[in-house]
Amino acid sequence: MTGAGPFYFPGNETGCLLAHGFTGTPLEMRGLGEHLAEQGYTVHGVRLFGHSTRMEDLDRARYRDWLASVEDGYQLLKPNCRKIILIGLSTGADLALLFASKTAIDGLVIMAAPYALPPDPRLPLARLLSMVYPRIWKPGRRQETQAPQTEHISYPAYPTRAVAELNSLLVAMREALPRVTAPALLMQSRNDDSLGVSATAMTQMHDRLGSTDKQMVWLEDSGHVITQDVERDRVFRLVDEFVERLAWRGPAGQHPEGENQ
Repeated sequence: MTGAGPFYFPGNETGCLLAHGFTGTPLEMRGLGEHLAEQGYTVHGVRLFGHSTRMEDLDRARYRDWLASVEDGYQLLKPNCRKIILIGLSTGADLALLFASKTAIDGLVIMAAPYALPPDPRLPLARLLSMVYPRIWKPGRRQETQAPQTEHISYPAYPTRAVAELNSLLVAMREALPRVTAPALLMQSRNDDSLGVSATAMTQMHDRLGSTDKQMVWLEDSGHVITQDVERDRVFRLVDEFVERLAWRGPAGQHPEGENQ
């Protein structure tokens, strides 16, 4: 999709790895990525497998392919970054959590993350049903108040087969939460009614997270894609403050050697 590919901004030795949401594109994260790059950080926004191309590509995706996209991004940053912070939106946040349960990272920003899909007797049969009903068309989106500054691009439907993979990812993520120990900043809007993001999603995630350094922030006026909605400036500032705190954390509170100040 034009303008919706991955991005990379070279900077200092603190790396920020950004992951977008289910059926979305890296464009959801680009504004935040550009903001972090302006602060001097090295920034990479990954494109999850099967996204930002054709919806048919998502039909053949497995959630481990999405996790591999995060792994690829991490390996790209690792040679040049002493610290790496994972920043995920929606499904990208769930992938960041699952990845962090297996790999030592320096911090996590979890935004608008699904915790569990709504109960539905068809869900266990989704893989079989996908052969008959390959698409779940999205309802008309709630218009974001005071239109976002950047257009949101996504597939117009949820591939049924991919919904089954999303459910498997969420099961694996919930099991992994106690093993995640990195400092974490969690954000969610009270108006978020997207797939799997219930009114208690962030609280449930926070309570099960193994991190001792963890903080929740509620937004009041945004929809799901908080990186592009009316409170985006507040989101950017909170992420910036969190990353800055972790970048400066070191022996005796000293800035890591070689870091741009």
